Amino acid sequence: MIARAISAPHPSAHDGRLPRRILMSVDAVGGIWRYAMDLAEVLRKAGVETVFAGFGPAPSEAQRREAARIGRLEWLVAPLDWMVDDESELTAVADGLGELSLRHSVDLMHLNLPSQAVGLDMEKPVVAVSHSCVVTWFEAVRAGGLPERWFWQKRRNRLGFDRAGVVLAPSRSHAAALERCYGPIDNLAVVYNASADQAATPPKENLVFAAGRWWDEGKNGAVLDRAAALIRWPVIMAGACNGPNGQHLHIAQADHRGELSHERAMALTSSAAIVVSPSVYEPFGLAPLEAAGVGAALVLADIGTYRELWDGVARFFDPHDAEALASAVNDLTQDARLRAELGRQARLRARSFTVEAQRDGMLDVYGQAMRGSTRLTAAE
Repeated sequence: MIARAISAPHPSAHDGRLPRRILMSVDAVGGIWRYAMDLAEVLRKAGVETVFAGFGPAPSEAQRREAARIGRLEWLVAPLDWMVDDESELTAVADGLGELSLRHSVDLMHLNLPSQAVGLDMEKPVVAVSHSCVVTWFEAVRAGGLPERWFWQKRRNRLGFDRAGVVLAPSRSHAAALERCYGPIDNLAVVYNASADQAATPPKENLVFAAGRWWDEGKNGAVLDRAAALIRWPVIMAGACNGPNGQHLHIAQADHRGELSHERAMALTSSAAIVVSPSVYEPFGLAPLEAAGVGAALVLADIGTYRELWDGVARFFDPHDAEALASAVNDLTQDARLRAELGRQARLRARSFTVEAQRDGMLDVYGQAMRGSTRLTAAE
């Protein structure tokens, strides 16, 4: 049974029932950076300070400046679990987190990789968030079992779930995938990710936009690139095609703009009349949410997460069929009224995923962890 956070009036961060200062793990490679910065900024307004503990490749100067504006950034010389082949390379993670928690006198650990909770020898409450994992990735992308060389990842994640006071997923679909792959997880809760509300809907251009880490097979960029040859409007793809472990996607048909800053990617998102996400694995999917917030018509892969979040306000297609994707987009290019209506409906739906709602959910979870609750209320 999947559990969830309880909606309730929030205690103050200064009365002992919520943390005054948290340690939040981050990386500079993927979407966790955006998640962490946006969440920490809204938590700061609720009186909760954040110390960021960074892992993996170093952040850019722009990222360092952003983190310094919101909280305090400490970068550890330790890798991310999905970037190593041997578990022994992660031995420094627990020691580094423990040292930082003592140095900064934090009240709670918010870890954005559950494996980072393994080996923590301290009394601090731990909230572990599974944004994604190799086990559920293989289930969705390869439709098969985990390769033997990754077995240690599954074991380590399981240990992290057991160490944490609360385990979070960003959608019910991902929570269900976790329990399919790992078995029952105590204190499993769902807090949806969020995006700041956009004040206005910008004018739209006749173009199709998609953003993602295209080197990741789960983002399914190859299908979108094949579909681009069949789509009537220009198709722009933004995002890295070369991964940290040698992964590569060659984009031949679409207009590939490379890896863009969040601001430049949002400018393209705002101007595009249609935004596509072809992902076959997406525990939440920030790009469609940001596109919905600016009134784009959404064309999405027909996967559980996107049905959960966007059913009724988007067009769906078989993510393994480039012709089906092109057909769904081309239908919208020829119907301005339908595009506008889908954009309007998507924007209304996006208002369910505000940073304020995310903040309230996280404060509920932090309160549960601080009280040492052994079970959250079961979801229906």
